Amino acid sequence: MKPSEGTIQLLIGERGNRAAVRELLGDQYEVITDRSVSDADLYLVDDRTFPEYHAALRERVESNDPVFCPVVLIRRRDNTVRISLPDPETRDSPLLVDDVVDAPIDPDPLFRRINTLLVRRNQSAELRRYITRLEESNKSLEQFAYAASHDLQEPLRMVSSYLKLIEARYGDDLDGDATEFLEFAVDGADRMRSMIDALLEYSRVDSEGAPLEPTDLDALLEEALADLQVKIDERDARITAEALPRVSGDPDQLRQVFQNLLSNAIEFSGDKPPQIHIRAERDGTEWRVAVEDDGIGIEPDDQERIFDVFQRLHSHEEYEGTGIGLALCQRIVDRHDGRIWVESEPGTGATFTFTLPAVVADR
Repeated sequence: MKPSEGTIQLLIGERGNRAAVRELLGDQYEVITDRSVSDADLYLVDDRTFPEYHAALRERVESNDPVFCPVVLIRRRDNTVRISLPDPETRDSPLLVDDVVDAPIDPDPLFRRINTLLVRRNQSAELRRYITRLEESNKSLEQFAYAASHDLQEPLRMVSSYLKLIEARYGDDLDGDATEFLEFAVDGADRMRSMIDALLEYSRVDSEGAPLEPTDLDALLEEALADLQVKIDERDARITAEALPRVSGDPDQLRQVFQNLLSNAIEFSGDKPPQIHIRAERDGTEWRVAVEDDGIGIEPDDQERIFDVFQRLHSHEEYEGTGIGLALCQRIVDRHDGRIWVESEPGTGATFTFTLPAVVADR
């Protein structure tokens, strides 16, 4: 049997056959015999000395979290056992014991158990390294997006200002084609500014978000509707809502989710006045909030990519927008440990559903 890589520290007193266990493991693993808890991949302790090392082992395991840090207890079935283990289903002390070996020790089962625990530790350590690299990468991307967007603002502002200055000063001297070209340039600069503003907002979701707190979705919906009132009146939209719950969330960001989803529902309603309904239902420890419309709908093949940054299904001439609104919604919902998806058929409307954690007191 090929042993897994890792170091094992013995925390066994002389009465616990320390020498015999050391000899047993010596040819299979790298063994540390120091009497204090140090940096090892697995700890082997007997029931006689466990109380002595319990506090240090617990501190070691907790400080190592979330990387798995196994402790194996050698237990003797006689009247000298000094501790009693709880039911394995409980998570009370000594929960840091990951496996129990009954003495006398049988080498093969012991090695199999140790190898299994070391594999689990290596896997959890590798996962932790991957998560750390991913977090660092995301942070770098956020910093890059913020810096790039911020640095683009000033030259773009200058381009837009000079284009408008040319239009104001020489507009009467320009022919029809030149006027149209100038309008295209100004419109392009304005759309670029909107996209940069949206990208800045997207990059700040995690870094500048407020702490999650009990939040009344009914109040947020009212605020979002107030912000959209002009657009609602222009399209003669009819928006209805059932009673919405309190959730654990960032109020400003969740208001943005409502605003983006409602704005899209109004925008993509087709030629008829929009009919939109908002509802929520409890699902265990979370709430499912749905925004239903009767608009133009979305093709099945497009229902995942619409949540990607700058993905548009229609041209600027058909529908306005930056192409980042749904990506921003997904990023905000992700920050709340939720999910967002769409169910739709072309011509029959769309239902956008997202989940949010319920307030603890409401569970």
